[in-house]
Amino acid sequence: MKAYLVLDFAVRDLPGFRPYIEAIPAFIAKHGGRYIVRGAPPTVMEGDWAPELMVILEFPARANAEAFLADPEAQALFAVRHRATVSKLVLVDGCD
Repeated sequence: MKAYLVLDFAVRDLPGFRPYIEAIPAFIAKHGGRYIVRGAPPTVMEGDWAPELMVILEFPARANAEAFLADPEAQALFAVRHRATVSKLVLVDGCD
């Protein structure tokens, strides 16, 4: 069953965020992931959720997404994202 990582984020330090933007696609691909949505500003249709930018990643299975998040070589990049953005991340299973 496919799994999706959904990231709601706001960039606070664009120059500091650039290393993440440049390097993270290789780690996503390494774990079989692909972008469904890449840094797009959403349009809120209902409720009071107000994300500035969204990323949605699709992985072949939950295990791939979890391996991506746990990848020791990617941890420094995740730290860059944490410093340069305010973000919320969820993992959800698809409906296969």
